[in-house]
Amino acid sequence: MEHEGAEPDMTEVEETARALWVFGYGSLIWRPDFPYEDARDGYIEGFTRRFWQGSTDHRGVPEAPGRVVTLVPEAGARCWGRAFRVVAASRVDVLARLDHRERGGFARDEVVVHAPAQAGAEPVHASVYVATPRNPNYLGPAPLDEIAAQVERAHGPSGSNREYVIELARALREMNAEDEHVFALAERLAS
Repeated sequence: MEHEGAEPDMTEVEETARALWVFGYGSLIWRPDFPYEDARDGYIEGFTRRFWQGSTDHRGVPEAPGRVVTLVPEAGARCWGRAFRVVAASRVDVLARLDHRERGGFARDEVVVHAPAQAGAEPVHASVYVATPRNPNYLGPAPLDEIAAQVERAHGPSGSNREYVIELARALREMNAEDEHVFALAERLAS
């Protein structure tokens, strides 16, 4: 119960006022399914994107998992993606939906996103979903030909695993981002 003249809890006020940004580095780049009021191409530092996470609920099924990207720590690396500022009134709903969408081994973390193409844009803190080796769907590294063969066969409720790779490569090219791993896999699937 508030007393007359009492100061509001600043932590609660600051948290409510702080914009929620979400950083997408996989399918969120080309298929965000939540309301947002701003989107910026940008990068995070110290991570690279790899097709090391199994997908048994979106781009594959338990008996034939697909492969989707996760972030892997790498000194000096930059991972390009897209940061979305979520509509404030949808903040709680969006996080709940993303938590459900990414339930197959991903955990929410926070990163700093740099958006150099936005004149005068300060870096933003953003939520990001990362799958680590400690989750049961983690597949880890494999030769690119093996990854390509697995991707080619996999299909799940969200569509083919091949589509995921091709659309991610297309979106990265449109933002003029370099990603040797994604582009090499997309080329193998195209040939």
